[in-house]
Amino acid sequence: LLALLFNLLILPRLEVDLRKRPGSAGVPFASLRADSPAQRLSDSAVDSTTASAAESSASVWTGIILYPISVLALILLYRHSMHVAAAVWAIMALGDGLASVAGERLGGPALPYNREKTWAGSVSFALAGTAGAYTLARWVNPAFESDKALLVCAATAVVGALVESAPVRLDDNATVPLVSGGFMFCAFLMERSALASNLPYLGRRIALAVVINLAFALVALRLRLVARSGARAGFLLGVAVYLGYGWKSFSLLLAFFVLGSMATRLGYAKKAARGIAERRGGARSWREALANTLAGAFFSILVITTHHEAAFLVALMATFAEAAGDTVSSEIGQWLSTRAYLVTTFEPVRAGENGGISLGGTAAGLAASALVAGLGYALGLSTRGGAALALAAGLAGNLLDSVLGATLERRGLVSNGIVNFAGTSFAGALALGLSLRAGH
Repeated sequence: LLALLFNLLILPRLEVDLRKRPGSAGVPFASLRADSPAQRLSDSAVDSTTASAAESSASVWTGIILYPISVLALILLYRHSMHVAAAVWAIMALGDGLASVAGERLGGPALPYNREKTWAGSVSFALAGTAGAYTLARWVNPAFESDKALLVCAATAVVGALVESAPVRLDDNATVPLVSGGFMFCAFLMERSALASNLPYLGRRIALAVVINLAFALVALRLRLVARSGARAGFLLGVAVYLGYGWKSFSLLLAFFVLGSMATRLGYAKKAARGIAERRGGARSWREALANTLAGAFFSILVITTHHEAAFLVALMATFAEAAGDTVSSEIGQWLSTRAYLVTTFEPVRAGENGGISLGGTAAGLAASALVAGLGYALGLSTRGGAALALAAGLAGNLLDSVLGATLERRGLVSNGIVNFAGTSFAGALALGLSLRAGH
């Protein structure tokens, strides 16, 4: 709170300084006008500079305010795991800071997925973040094994570097701690003894996972339900999901995939004629595979590597309940309705608009989420209460997905894939947190 107050006090001084810089929006001659072509060209340059300065000023406001808020959120969220809050704070401070310096001073090749970021910056982020996170995590909780702490901190710093370099227009003072904190909290729950207890049958499960997922990937590719990239990504993610609880956990993924594919194909010609159908005939690419399945694959691995199997199974159910509900509600809503309503204001919008919801789509999505959660309960993956929790978390994730679509995605700040990933991750995290609190 003191950091936030301090930043608010010094921010006006920074903004005044920004306006006084040569060529900024505050330069006195920027208000002069003339009718000559040269002057009009100069006016255009001044207008561009004015917009740039305004954007920089807004960025200063956002960054300075978000930083202490994010730190406070880390402390509140992980008040019982302060080593996580301290380590992620170090990643924010050291990793992000050094990435900016290295990116500007060293330059070098740009990242293939974001030409505005460099390899030098991302590697510097990971190295500095690892060192800072390890130092603070061990200082706050010396009881952790040094090799485990180092491995978890390094993995979290890499995750933070990936988030920081992602091609999104959100402030990384919010995105980096949000994702890194959740990842580190889960990673610290991993135990060698948990993995060792699963080793006797893990070899057979890996073999079955590879064979079954390869077969499904080839069939889906043959039926044009996925693109080649989607088949490759789906195979890897499917193997991870299968490892969690064998064919039972894989059945959740399969249920989501079947429900989503059927909903996409229903009324496809009608949706295509209105310009709102999925591209490539509805065949999913690696982007859709990652957005909808990555969180589930992560929780599935944690099922066999922690001593909180029940909690992570509920989280796994919640992610696929959310993914199924989101996909089905969107596709069915676009098929049955020509009009939707913005979830934030209930303003009428065209069907297919980001953040738009409809009665038919919402009902179909609720049914799809309930089917996935009910399947998990029927297969013995959770108790009845766990299934209800997974369903509730899935619906909460659907709501978040719609809100983000109506706000951030409509403004072009994030892609639909990022919104989908946020929805599934939030559903799983919410289910996990409530399950752990219940003692699972």
